[in-house]
Amino acid sequence: MHTLYMKQKVFSLRGRFTIKDADGHDQYFIEGSFMKFPKSFEIKDTNGQTVTTITKKTFSFLPKFFVEVDGADMMTISKEFSFFKPKYSIDAAGIDVQGDWWDMDFDVTKNGQSIGSVQKKWFTWGDSYEIRVEEPEMEHLLISIVVAIDCAKADQAAASSAAT
Repeated sequence: MHTLYMKQKVFSLRGRFTIKDADGHDQYFIEGSFMKFPKSFEIKDTNGQTVTTITKKTFSFLPKFFVEVDGADMMTISKEFSFFKPKYSIDAAGIDVQGDWWDMDFDVTKNGQSIGSVQKKWFTWGDSYEIRVEEPEMEHLLISIVVAIDCAKADQAAASSAAT
């Protein structure tokens, strides 16, 4: 098992941020599209190779994200209609997320076996997340889940502030 840390830059228009290992070395680079439709994020490794692409469905009543990991369609993350706390569903073979998605404190399993967990770090400048990877071959999938849910939360916050 190893741990990765994702920290977003507070004043980044393009949605650029990095994922580092426990020693502070860059492991992945994330860049969102700016002023481009559909909204998307690319996650690249240190060699500049795209390992994940996350694309938001353009015309949808509730946010929906299509996630491609290592060149294959892996999952769809959809926000579900709810009156109180936001709820999401993941459509992927055997993947289940248990915990508090909105506060970014959850465990991820595949076919009932734990593959990792995510925990938001509080009292930091910008959003920071600790991603614990238990199954190394599922690392890209875990990172994709974190980025997609974080994007959905940012869209929700933007929509809420625009409505007031």
